[in-house]
Amino acid sequence: MMMQKEDCFYLGKIVKKHSFKGEVVIKLDTDEPDLYENLESVFVDLGNNLVPFFIEKSSLSKSTMFRVKFEDVDTEQDADAIMRAGIYLPLNLLPKLTGNKFYYHEVIGFTIIDKNYGEVGTLAYVNDKAAQPLFEIENGDTEIFIPMIDDFIKKVDREHKTIEVETPKGLIELYFED
Repeated sequence: MMMQKEDCFYLGKIVKKHSFKGEVVIKLDTDEPDLYENLESVFVDLGNNLVPFFIEKSSLSKSTMFRVKFEDVDTEQDADAIMRAGIYLPLNLLPKLTGNKFYYHEVIGFTIIDKNYGEVGTLAYVNDKAAQPLFEIENGDTEIFIPMIDDFIKKVDREHKTIEVETPKGLIELYFED
């Protein structure tokens, strides 16, 4: 069964070996590592293929460090073969978020509406590389950046695919000044 990356979310990365018996440590990229404590399997990104690996035993050490013994990874050589590989899980395993909490991937394409300004544009990308994650919004040829601050995000409407924001006066106008 082949899994496509777009059907998955990134959970973390294999960062080091734990023992000479093939155990590895995965650094989880999540605020809620406990949600993933009892996984039976994960997908390992091996050169453009997501390959299912079954978990024999696992434990969470130090919040986001996840120690795993995979089936059929029994030696250091086996562990070396998957070192630094990304770990993915199918999107349907994500706990459903409700209200104004959302996963970045689920709101791409939503329309952003500002309380004072009106329709701002379409959410093209969430940039979380910056210290403060940003909504990158497209409006024709103009790109608008809105910091993702909880106070700014008033309502996430999944049914109508809109996010209502309230930004400081003048922020959006800045992008349209000639």
